[in-house]
Amino acid sequence: MSRQRTTIFLATAATIASMVSGASAAVGSTDRADRGSGKCGVLFDDFQYASATDPALGDHGWNARSEMGGPGVPGTAWPASNVSFVTTGGQKVAQLRAATDGTVAGTTNSELRRTTMNLRNGTYATRVRYADTPATGTDGDHINETAFAIGPTKFDYDPIYSELDFTEYLPNGGWGETGPVNFQTSWHTFREDPWDARTAESRQDRSLNGWHTYVTQVGNGHARYYIDGKLTADHTVDQDGNTVLPRQDMSMNWNLWFIDLDGHQGTSTSDYREQVDWAYYAKNDTVSPAQADARVEKYRKHDTTYQDSLSNTGSCENYQPPEH
Repeated sequence: MSRQRTTIFLATAATIASMVSGASAAVGSTDRADRGSGKCGVLFDDFQYASATDPALGDHGWNARSEMGGPGVPGTAWPASNVSFVTTGGQKVAQLRAATDGTVAGTTNSELRRTTMNLRNGTYATRVRYADTPATGTDGDHINETAFAIGPTKFDYDPIYSELDFTEYLPNGGWGETGPVNFQTSWHTFREDPWDARTAESRQDRSLNGWHTYVTQVGNGHARYYIDGKLTADHTVDQDGNTVLPRQDMSMNWNLWFIDLDGHQGTSTSDYREQVDWAYYAKNDTVSPAQADARVEKYRKHDTTYQDSLSNTGSCENYQPPEH
């Protein structure tokens, strides 16, 4: 399948300047041990923020994207206001919004991203709510709802380019697909123009409407992807036999955007939503999906809404987790 990549991240001066160290603190209970997370540090966020302009969001190493650029339809906007924090089911969550009236000027996308790049081997976990239909307006748009980790690229076929797409969900298709379809992709490298991607990719041809937990274990030569505790992909090398494990530090991100405007029906605006309940990363630690869920529950039990202990990793830098 030939499809344009989803998460272009060029290493401009602006992006490199934003790769600052995140705060290493916890909010909530002082009884906040790593809760069995291992010696190499963890990142946890329950996304208890007031808005995209809440100073605590930046203090904790996140921001809502506001600059133009890819991926998606050229010329469409990424306003920071499309990221908000709302309460659903009694729990505060991050909400991403994307809307279109079928025109470039009337189309906006959204992205919540980590500005600190210090994630590589270990276990990534996040609970995300995708929607098959818009909150308002006509259905049918080719949207991409995602969660991923990514590092910068400096040039075509950058040998240390790193990206792990935990989930890219296309409820209405796109890229020649009819949908619903979900992709999990591990990257070695790529060339932008003409397009040439060196990846390992898996897919699930089913609906992922509603809440699901996505876990990715990285280490010991494998990138293993789980949806709701079920192993759905195990990647090692690309089509040329090159590793698809990350070769540089990355950030963790979520975005919601339009692949194209071909699927829009009528001239009214369609408004789509993606929600993120929490994010968890354990450095150089193989954490099962059940363990990730249990650790999040312990954080919530102790009213710990944020923790970052990744700066205190000591000799863990080159540690490879064992197989489980």
